[in-house]
Amino acid sequence: MSLFNPQDLRISLKAGQRVLGIDPGARTIGLALTDVSLMLASPFASLKRRKLGENAKEIAEIVAKHDIGGLVVGLPLGLDGSFGPAARAASDWTEALSERLGLPACVWDERLSSSAVNRFLINEADMTRARRAAVVDKMAASYMLQGWLEASEPPAEY
Repeated sequence: MSLFNPQDLRISLKAGQRVLGIDPGARTIGLALTDVSLMLASPFASLKRRKLGENAKEIAEIVAKHDIGGLVVGLPLGLDGSFGPAARAASDWTEALSERLGLPACVWDERLSSSAVNRFLINEADMTRARRAAVVDKMAASYMLQGWLEASEPPAEY
């Protein structure tokens, strides 16, 4: 499957389907799920980063269990918005995962999502470094997915 733009991905979903947000880090993949009304993203799980086939198998189980209709994958653009090697790798990984799962996908800017989540966990939740390490990836995926939900929401009709 080719990568969709954010609005087209949302339009392609069937009623009641969820979206899986994925923040593919170098060692850990953070996962988040939307609710069925596509209003709220919630942290879901973290997976150890492995070969694509192994991770695709784990993600396929989640897709089947939670009626996932599409994927939103974090795109690590440079701070200046540039599309560098990390962004190219994430885009290629997203396209390959989309093909393996047979699901539409889009990439979404995830710049500073982990930084924002870490700052929140330190300042607001007063979490220890060890506890933050256990939750930051799935919370960053949720932060990124919530941004996609808000940006892709259809305009209100008056």
